Amino acid sequence: MSDCQKLFVPSHPLPAARTGLFTAFEPGTRTLKAGFQVAPPFRPLPVDIVFEKDVAVTLRDGVTIYVDVFRPAGTEQVPVIVAWSPYGKGQGTSASVMGVFGLVGLSNSVVSGLAKFEAPDPAYWCAQGYAICNPDVRGGVDSEGDSVLWDRQEGRDCHDLIEWLAEQSWCTGKVGMSGTSYLAVSQWFTAAEQPKHLAAINPWEGVSDVYRDLVMRGGMPDVGFAGLLQNGSFFGKNQKEDILSEAQRYPLINPLWADKIPEFDRITVPAFVVASYSNTLHTAGTFRGWRRIASADKWLRIHNSQEWPDYYDEANVEDLRRFFDRYLKDVDNGWEQTPRVRYAVHDFQGGDRLNVPAEAFPPKEVVSTKLYLDGGARTLSPTAPGAEVPATYDVGANPDVVSFIARFDQETVMVGYPKAHLWVEARGADDMDLFVLIQKLDKFGTPLQQFTAPNQSARIHDLTDHGATVLRYKGSDGRLRVSTRHLDEVLTTDDVPAHTFDRVETLSPGEIVAIEIDLLPLGWAFHPGEQLRFIISSRNLSGTLMPGIAEYTGANNGQHVIHTGGRYTSYLQLPILAG
Repeated sequence: MSDCQKLFVPSHPLPAARTGLFTAFEPGTRTLKAGFQVAPPFRPLPVDIVFEKDVAVTLRDGVTIYVDVFRPAGTEQVPVIVAWSPYGKGQGTSASVMGVFGLVGLSNSVVSGLAKFEAPDPAYWCAQGYAICNPDVRGGVDSEGDSVLWDRQEGRDCHDLIEWLAEQSWCTGKVGMSGTSYLAVSQWFTAAEQPKHLAAINPWEGVSDVYRDLVMRGGMPDVGFAGLLQNGSFFGKNQKEDILSEAQRYPLINPLWADKIPEFDRITVPAFVVASYSNTLHTAGTFRGWRRIASADKWLRIHNSQEWPDYYDEANVEDLRRFFDRYLKDVDNGWEQTPRVRYAVHDFQGGDRLNVPAEAFPPKEVVSTKLYLDGGARTLSPTAPGAEVPATYDVGANPDVVSFIARFDQETVMVGYPKAHLWVEARGADDMDLFVLIQKLDKFGTPLQQFTAPNQSARIHDLTDHGATVLRYKGSDGRLRVSTRHLDEVLTTDDVPAHTFDRVETLSPGEIVAIEIDLLPLGWAFHPGEQLRFIISSRNLSGTLMPGIAEYTGANNGQHVIHTGGRYTSYLQLPILAG
């Protein structure tokens, strides 16, 4: 990797807002009694819990990391669940984590304050006969080494921790992993290392390809959230990986980026994957992971909300416990009869359907259906128009979009992967950054959107009008830099195009090229009279992933031409449920 070495910058100690009541380095063991409450907002402990703090674990290369272990009091051996992330293991009571719960409208009383951010809560799991291990990862807080961001190094490190845990006198030898976001991503990498004692994983919404999901989605250097992650999450004594400089230096796929894609075919442990259609950071990666892992025993549940309220929902926690009881405790509880897929169907007006059972995703009853773009009528039609009529816009003009509408005269349900197949031309430029969005419109033509978290206050409206897409679901989106249009022949399917991102093929004057754009999977219901609008633009139509991050501006100028009809059969392909 001489031409693509990792880059590092100095790390810094945890700021005050990220410091919790148990952040200070204080090795030792204590017992937290039933009824113990970390602080007034938090949930009291239901049982006595042994808290082993700042336990040293040495990794294969000699680096020492420190972990906190929470386990039920007593002598009975228990399985353990690992929550692997760079978010300090003592941050559960920090102002930062409490503020995030407030942002989404989640009460801090749903957790004990002992949980890592986005991780299982020891208060619940210890009462159910499990231990929880919260590590400070390599380079994090007091742990030694330089921290890295989402790659196979983390998989090796967590492998070593799992094997260490399995040998502890209090452990049965069975280890699981759970958590959302970063804690989900780390599970792909760890399971691919095949630690002997890893018995089950539970990735709950997480990126599965750093290049395609985080820093270069669609081949565009959109690093707003990567900057937030690098600068706001990796605190320690040494160095941290400089993903921002790496993205700038290495704009195409190379061995560094390949090292940040888990070896899906090596993931064989039982897996309970949880996803949503609406998380513009995690959705593509979660579904990719679900599709590509080799586990014979894998389940998928697709919900209709935001990951944190979903993760801590009581019914969902009980659902997860049944999975772990089966694979970490060998309880014969009938978990295997759980439908392999349970999906959601949004209707954006309060009539969502949840936990719809299926044997696969998309369901086997889905028919991939092409709706052709008509540049003259600006409609989507099941038959290709005969006349060649281009639809154009000038970059930076108002409007700088073209859109196409279909109206449904009967109940129509879509579940699966949409894609766009477009014939495009750049006039006055040799490249195009294209953004596409599928919206649902009511029968009066009004765009429908849906908040994904309990907080629907005035401030959340302000944050999400143009941005914070993880908190307000605006539709299924996709994007592509046209010069990176080359498809990966091995990974591309009829439903899901996959691009190699290993070459740049700019456009010549007058050149018209066919491109395929993958849009985020969806589950939508259209009632008679309701409409679908497909939008193509030179700018991001939904705004940023998170509040307060810089928005990417497409590298565009001149005029964009979308060719339709005749020789140029541009179409939107939709997964329509038959019957």
